[in-house]
Amino acid sequence: MRYRTLPGTDLQLAALTLGCWAIGGEWWGDDADDEAARALIDLAWERGIQSFDTAPLYGRGHADALLADALGPRRHEATIVTKVGVRWDTPGGHPRSDLSPAHVIADAEASLRRLGVDVIPLLLTHWPCEAKTPIEATLAALEGLREAGKVRAYGLCNAGPELVDRALAAAPIAALQTPYSMIRRDFEGALRDRCGAIDGEGRWRQRLGVLAYEPLARGLLSGKFEGAPPRFPESDLRARDPRFAEPIWSRLQPLCEALRRVGAAIGAPPAALALAWVLRQPGVSVALVGAKRPAQLAESLRALDLLERQRPFDALAPFVAAARP
Repeated sequence: MRYRTLPGTDLQLAALTLGCWAIGGEWWGDDADDEAARALIDLAWERGIQSFDTAPLYGRGHADALLADALGPRRHEATIVTKVGVRWDTPGGHPRSDLSPAHVIADAEASLRRLGVDVIPLLLTHWPCEAKTPIEATLAALEGLREAGKVRAYGLCNAGPELVDRALAAAPIAALQTPYSMIRRDFEGALRDRCGAIDGEGRWRQRLGVLAYEPLARGLLSGKFEGAPPRFPESDLRARDPRFAEPIWSRLQPLCEALRRVGAAIGAPPAALALAWVLRQPGVSVALVGAKRPAQLAESLRALDLLERQRPFDALAPFVAAARP
C-alpha cells in the first residue's frame, strides 16, 4: 500500500481508501450483506488500507455501526473520514443539507457514538448548506470541535471553487472530497487550481488533500457491464443514473471496451486501470474505492501495480478524451 499525508496535518490515508456507502445497505440494491462487508473490511486492513470513508447518510448510520463493529479495537488506529450536515428527518424524507453550527456539532457527536471513538480523524461537510448558513459559521463550529479534541482535521465535500475560496480564507481546512473519474472531469480546471499548483521546478505542490470519489463511476468503469444497458432494481440508485441508460451508455462503451482490451493485454482488471488513471492525475491524494465484497476490492488493489506504467494509459488516452462530457 502507498500512503498520502494530507497537507498541514499528520493524517496518512491509504492511496486507495475504502468507501463505505455500499455496505450501508441502502441505495445500492438488495444484495448488501453484513458478513461480506466484515470480510471486506478485514481484507482492506490486511492489505494496508487503514483509512475508511463513511457518513451518517450511508444506510442512515448502518455503515458507521458496521464499520465500528468490524474493526473492533482497530478503529482507534484507523483513519476514519466521515461527514456532517445531512438531515433525513424532513418532510417527504428527502435528505437535506443543514450546516448550522448546532446541527454540525450534534451530528459530529452522534458520529463519535456510532463509530465508538473519542476523536474523528477527518470530518467533512457532506454537501453545501441548503439552510443558508454561511460557510464561515460552519467552519467556526468545526474549528471548535478540533480545539475540543473531538476532530483532528476538517474540510469540505462536494464544494465548488468559490466555496473553497471562502473556506480557505476562513479556516485551516485540510481536504476536499470531490467526484473524479475518466468520465467525470469537473475537478479539472478551477477546482484543481484551488488545491495546488505546479512549482518553479515543475513539480505539483499540494495545498489541500483531495479525496476523489466515484473513480469507477458507480461501477460503470469496472468492465463487468457489457452489451445493452444493465437493469437494476429500484432500490439501486443506478436505476436512475443517466450514465447507465441511452444515449450516454452507448457513448461510453468504446472507453469501457478499451479498458477491457488494454487490461487483458497487461493482465490487469479494467477497474484497476480506471483507478490508477485517477491516482496518476495531478492534485489527487487518494481514490475512494467502494465495494460490497472482498473480490471487488482485490481487483481494485491491482491499481497500485500500474501507477508507474505509461504505455497502458497512452493506449487509453484517445478513448478517455472521446468520453469526456
